Amino acid sequence: MAGADRKETSNRYATASDFEQVFTEHMSSLYLLSLLLTANRAKAEECFVAGLVECINTRRVFQEWAGAWARRTITKTAIRWMTTLEQPAKAVQNPIETQDIPDMPLTAQAEVHAILALTSFERLIFVMSTLESYSDNDCAILLSCTRKDVAEARTRALRRLGKVLGRGSVWQTQADTEVSPLKSIFELTIVRYLSASPENATLSA
Repeated sequence: MAGADRKETSNRYATASDFEQVFTEHMSSLYLLSLLLTANRAKAEECFVAGLVECINTRRVFQEWAGAWARRTITKTAIRWMTTLEQPAKAVQNPIETQDIPDMPLTAQAEVHAILALTSFERLIFVMSTLESYSDNDCAILLSCTRKDVAEARTRALRRLGKVLGRGSVWQTQADTEVSPLKSIFELTIVRYLSASPENATLSA
């Protein structure tokens, strides 16, 4: 009987309260995800709120998936808002300041600004595939492009970031071979920051 009770609990669907708790407990990480995807302070805030509203209105998502579902929802919301994917992020009129990123370690500031300086498409690909662990196939589906487009954009992003952050040789090797997981090689401060949530698992597109 106890086993059945545990199974029923683990398979319980997430409620509005569950999603509100996720967005409250992981506010900094989810907001940073919104910021990296949109490269715009105002849009990041709107994306965060829109993601919360959409999650609250979602039905039949298992409670244990609530954290991953929140990240997926924010990602898909940001993608819907990106009308010109190749527009350089540095053209955005709302520059990102330190205070715009709650609890962000100072060591991650350079990484944030380097990522925001990528073109929109490269930034989306980098954030989705490298930081959020989406597969090339999922990225291609969500962005309506080919897996080749995804791979090429990630390579360009890694090379640009390597030059800006002074890690050219390591990043160049990874961009060309992609043998080992990106997170384990680079161990970016920002990756550790985004991965602070134990529920940071990726759902299929």
